[in-house]
Amino acid sequence: MPTPYGNRGGMAFGAEELRVLRRALALALHPSPASDEDVRDCLRLAESVDEANREGARLRAFLSSDLDRYRAALPGSATGYLSLLQEALAAGHKPGADDLSALRALSGNPAAAALFDRCRDLAEQAVRDKFDARYRPRVPASRTHLLALPGGLASTDGAKPAKPAPETPQRPVPTPAEVFPPKRRPAQPPAPSRRLAAG
Repeated sequence: MPTPYGNRGGMAFGAEELRVLRRALALALHPSPASDEDVRDCLRLAESVDEANREGARLRAFLSSDLDRYRAALPGSATGYLSLLQEALAAGHKPGADDLSALRALSGNPAAAALFDRCRDLAEQAVRDKFDARYRPRVPASRTHLLALPGGLASTDGAKPAKPAPETPQRPVPTPAEVFPPKRRPAQPPAPSRRLAAG
């Protein structure tokens, strides 16, 4: 089973686990049908990693509780506190303000002074990581689907295809005769009727 090591909660893998990990990475980079054996191996490796993570969390919680007790007994418990702090850092403990204050109070101790510099760097890095995680631009997990263009297919969420707006009928271009009609001549008055003189 993978075991935690280092101050970042890393994992140490055995030869068989490394083989499975390489196979899983190869499948991720170059997708291809995976055999049933590959799937079972990957699932077992994932379960082992999860269990190692849980074990690491339990170890850190235990060491943190011990650190609290040793810190409360300072300065008499300085030797035990410094040793325990180094072990906790190796298990992934994130030093906090209490650790820095305790180490500052033990500044006359060379081991405490060296640990103070290390813990200060780790604490500052933790603050930067937290700041970056909070304010780093995030790419949305899913983007809103665009509606289909007029005459195109429906969007993937089942929406109906957009209908094109009805076109305004275009009027024919008027001819010059329609724009400037010829002037009408005034009507001629009717000719006076001639009355024939009676006999």
